[in-house]
Amino acid sequence: MKAEILINITAGEVRAAVVRSGVLQELLIERVSRGGLLGNVYKGRVSRVLPGMQAAFLEIGLARTAFLHTSDIAPPGGAVREDGDPKPAIRDLLREGDQVLVQVLKDPIGSKGARLTTYITLPSRYLVLLPRGRGIGLSSRIKDEAERTRLKDLVGALMGSEPDYGIIVRTAGEGAGEEALRTDLAFLRKLWSMVEANSRAAPAGTLVHADLPLAVRVVRDIVTAEVARVRIDDADACTKLREFAATFMPELGHLIEHHADGRPLLDNYGVEDEIHRALDKKVPLKSGGYVVIDQTESMTTIDVNTGGYVGHSNLEETIFRTNLEAAVAIARQLRLRNLGGIIIIDFIDMERPVHREQVLAALEGALREDQAHTQITQVSPLGLVEMTRKRTRESLEHILCRPCPTCEGRGSVLSPESVCYEIFREVLRQHRQFDIREMIVLAHQDVIETLLDEEAGSIAALMDATGKPIRLQAESGYSPDQFDVVLI
Repeated sequence: MKAEILINITAGEVRAAVVRSGVLQELLIERVSRGGLLGNVYKGRVSRVLPGMQAAFLEIGLARTAFLHTSDIAPPGGAVREDGDPKPAIRDLLREGDQVLVQVLKDPIGSKGARLTTYITLPSRYLVLLPRGRGIGLSSRIKDEAERTRLKDLVGALMGSEPDYGIIVRTAGEGAGEEALRTDLAFLRKLWSMVEANSRAAPAGTLVHADLPLAVRVVRDIVTAEVARVRIDDADACTKLREFAATFMPELGHLIEHHADGRPLLDNYGVEDEIHRALDKKVPLKSGGYVVIDQTESMTTIDVNTGGYVGHSNLEETIFRTNLEAAVAIARQLRLRNLGGIIIIDFIDMERPVHREQVLAALEGALREDQAHTQITQVSPLGLVEMTRKRTRESLEHILCRPCPTCEGRGSVLSPESVCYEIFREVLRQHRQFDIREMIVLAHQDVIETLLDEEAGSIAALMDATGKPIRLQAESGYSPDQFDVVLI
């Protein structure tokens, strides 16, 4: 079944949802307060060179300096670096104070600044221009060899002899005619000329070229013949998208529709509920099993459980069916939550090698629709599947949520009993240091109730030991593990 793209625009936020067969597959969010930087081109200034890391930090006008590794620095003069060539040292490429034209390769994530590259790419509908690259590349999703040959010959003829740039044909370029490719190429070359002119006049730390806004990027990058329609709930934005489509993709412009219904667009498709469920750790499976997803700064761990699924024949078959269902669900969740970096999947142990192979094949097949690059290893000796998924922007949780102010992101707080014992130690500490008449313990209601109930004998013994009265007072504004001992 073809996918539908839903674009919701509100003040300060744009959300684009990809829905297939009524199920949310991917969600993209862009906010004015923290707009995405991916693809933006800046004129940066080198602030620090780190030989030990073979990298440099650049000022590009953001709150944090951005990171540029030597592997992301194009050779001078457009030279092509062969795989066997030794990589030059960072000191031979950059000096502090140098001004460099760079592009954001990865958005700032967490405490890390943006990652940069000097291999600048400028995408259009069918092509990607590589101003500092050479040759012609084609999307790996274009499978037909005859079509690949046709596109390579056609683009080569349009580029002419000895071009000083490279070209990549995007997936959307499959089946594109000569005139469409010619128009795309002319647009990209003119755009690069403008970027070069802007960079020469711009001071260091300045944005030279910004990528298109999210709504237009989605139409440019995702809309293909496999998309049934694009629905957008803002009339002005719909008009702009249609104008863009008329220029760059006239054959698909009729797919863009304005959603004028009074009911919110994403509510009609149940997307709002899906978004909230995507923030839960536990993902239920139709069979009765479930998957638990834990996202940390270093990696994401995923655990598969049979739950209430008891199967119909034997235990091995039950485990196999649960793992098969989980593999498809995990692929969707990775895309929906935009989880990247190192991912460890703990499938339920399978005894038969053929079952392990089939589960891995199901996972790989479900990930083929993912635009992000993924790598999957075989099952490890510990029975784990290790994989990586390219991370270019923040995850859904990091965009929509913040660390819990109560536990400060730990995911747990001290139990009332543990807080009680901390209070006892603090009372004794204060009694030994100061001459006081009485003490007042201020704490959360649950802690006070524990002191008056289970720990009433301990409080009495403490008053006998100190010879001072201790009053207990509940404070509604206190967190569960917060307390104070007031001396009078």
